[in-house]
Amino acid sequence: MIIRLRYGRRLQTYLKIGACVLVGVCYFAFLFRESLNAYEHRERATAAELEADAAEPSKQQLKLKRQQMQRQRLLAQLQAAQAGTTGTNATGSSATAVAAPLPPASTLNPVYEYSEELHSSTERELQRRREHLAAVCERYKLQEKYPPNPWEFFVSPGHNNLVWCNVFKAASSTWMYYFNVLAGYDVKYLQRTETQPLELARKRFPRPELAELMELLPSALSFLFVRDPFERILSAYRNKLEGNRNTFYKALGTKIVHRFRNHSQGGPWPRCGPTFEEFVRFLIAEHGAGKRFDEHWAPIYSFCTPCSVNFTIIGKTETFQRDSEFIIRQAGLETLLLGLGKLPQRKQRRIGNQARSGIKSEAVVERYFADIDRSTLDQLLKIYRIDFELFDYDYRKYYDMVHPWSLEQSTAGTAAAAAAAAPATTTAAPAVAAAGASGSTQGSAAA
Repeated sequence: MIIRLRYGRRLQTYLKIGACVLVGVCYFAFLFRESLNAYEHRERATAAELEADAAEPSKQQLKLKRQQMQRQRLLAQLQAAQAGTTGTNATGSSATAVAAPLPPASTLNPVYEYSEELHSSTERELQRRREHLAAVCERYKLQEKYPPNPWEFFVSPGHNNLVWCNVFKAASSTWMYYFNVLAGYDVKYLQRTETQPLELARKRFPRPELAELMELLPSALSFLFVRDPFERILSAYRNKLEGNRNTFYKALGTKIVHRFRNHSQGGPWPRCGPTFEEFVRFLIAEHGAGKRFDEHWAPIYSFCTPCSVNFTIIGKTETFQRDSEFIIRQAGLETLLLGLGKLPQRKQRRIGNQARSGIKSEAVVERYFADIDRSTLDQLLKIYRIDFELFDYDYRKYYDMVHPWSLEQSTAGTAAAAAAAAPATTTAAPAVAAAGASGSTQGSAAA
């Protein structure tokens, strides 16, 4: 009896264990089947998406195609206009064909459609700029007057010997960003860091020695960007001195106001900073005293010494996008630089030294130059005339913006005119009186 009971309990235990194992196997089988179904469903969905993409072009592909067609149309218009101009000149017709504008420069992104026509046109323009600069340098013998100055050069030997002279207030913030990328900084770090880009760049690209720079230049791709000289100094004034925001330049602005403001005329003092006219007079006085200029308004001929450094490329802010892409492609840095995202707008404004209003200096240059007179403009041109000539900018247009005479000349002219008018009036009075007396005598005689 006891043996039968013991065997019955064992059988129950075995049945329970077997039931648990069976339930576990069924559960795991169910999970495996569901996972397999989910995997098959995902594969079918992926295959369907690929078929849809193959059958129908994406928005990015359509955008690229539209850009390519638009660029081809612009090139065709340009060629037709050039052909029309050539035909008109050959027949001696008085009608002048208006050439279509060049295709718009790209915005430094990977969807840029490379064009041999654009490349050749850019190459010819850059060659013309080099030849013009060489002619002006030779005319004034500037090589002897301004030896090479390596102070603001950046050299990146690891990227096809790329050499850049940083001209402040000439779109320098973008290329400072590019050199920081070439230095190995992460793009996300550059977008969020509060450290100044110039400080970051100098940690990786220290200032070169003169001998090192001169040895590297013959095999290097060297370049700089230039700007209309007076637009550049106006940009520097608006960013550094107008409004007295920066501590260092606030102190400088206060000194300028104390030195050049006529206190008897009243006006703001000195918390708003110097006027543009006071800033110009400061530049003229500093140049006359032979003092070194701040890099933001130092003339390029003495700063980057282009007559002593044979730059491969002279870029201009007016053609910045086109010239920058040409440099990037010549240096073989497309994969590193052409696909970069832009910095946030707030950061672009801060590191790019832009005015708070966001209005570009070239749009307001006439308003600022209306505050100075012709004689002051003549003195300012003595400082920046070489830059105008080296980089083929027109300085004559500024004579249409300024006062024709200075305040002192106008005051002297008014006084002289008054003095000349006074004797004439005094002389005229006796003459009228004499005529009246004569008339009276004749009248009496007639009576």
